Amino acid sequence: MRKAFRRGLVVGKFSPLHLGHELLIHEALAQCEQLTLLSYSLPELSGCEAPRRQRWLQARFPDVPALVVTPACIQAWRGEGKVLPDLPHNEAPDHQQRQFVAELCQVVLGTTVDAVFTSESYGDGFAAHLTRCFGHPVQHVCVDQARSAVPISGTRLREDPHGLKAFLAPPVYADFVERIVLLGGESTGKSSLAAALAQALGSVHVAEYGRECWLARGGNLHYDDLLHIGFTQVEHENAAAERASRYLVCDTSPLTTLFYSDALFGRAEPELQRLAERPYGHILLCADDFPFVQDGTRQDDTFRRRQQAWYRDQLERRGWAYHELHGPLSERVAGALDLLQRPPQA
Repeated sequence: MRKAFRRGLVVGKFSPLHLGHELLIHEALAQCEQLTLLSYSLPELSGCEAPRRQRWLQARFPDVPALVVTPACIQAWRGEGKVLPDLPHNEAPDHQQRQFVAELCQVVLGTTVDAVFTSESYGDGFAAHLTRCFGHPVQHVCVDQARSAVPISGTRLREDPHGLKAFLAPPVYADFVERIVLLGGESTGKSSLAAALAQALGSVHVAEYGRECWLARGGNLHYDDLLHIGFTQVEHENAAAERASRYLVCDTSPLTTLFYSDALFGRAEPELQRLAERPYGHILLCADDFPFVQDGTRQDDTFRRRQQAWYRDQLERRGWAYHELHGPLSERVAGALDLLQRPPQA
């Protein structure tokens, strides 16, 4: 059955992309043979920067062309000889926003559209402006303007993404989860702390894949295994973030994998070195202040001390703030909870 429109357009900040936006996009997909998603925001809104919005749209609508425009994009297109206006400020008047979209469609996308889909009162005027620019009728299709089907807004979600997480798809919510990474040498209680802290926070933790891989290989890791471990650890982390609640506790990071690559083979792949730069909201270093316990998978206390010194050196070299946890498990959990409850420093 032929759809109502040949080409449709949905424009939004998508800051963040929420289920109301998704309802709008699904309705547009149902009515259009071809659909384009367009997003821009000046200034960018905290937590919803362009790379995230591009990733969200790709994750949720992988088969729909999505263009996330930034001032850098405008400059690049101008470098190709395209004539385009500046990216309009979020508070710019409607006529400036409409003209920008019209020129972007014609100059960058090389096309026009037959319909625009919005949930806003400005949609009629938007469609009328595009009609004049394109020289053919452009229809406005309004979807859930009263927000009765999905009672949410981007403003409310930016204020409380955790309390309103039900209005965000898991891949979108994952980017608002605060990631806590635990570092420490062998036999410093990381794994026990990861599980206990996640339980205290009412969330989930990510186990150390390197240990799992080491056991699967019978304790015989090859150099290429280390990069595989680093990538897989990140994959497990990203998957767990979609199930998390506010916090995600990570029992290790690619920085740990980098240590083992250097320690075991004296070198590390550049990709692993880049993975080790992965940022975390909170870095907790587990102190080696209790006797070393040999469980059959570890080296010895001398190796543990070497590992602890390496972590401290790396953290200081990289300028990463961290907090060291001491004492028994209960004291470490309490210390971590106290740290998380402190207001963020400017």
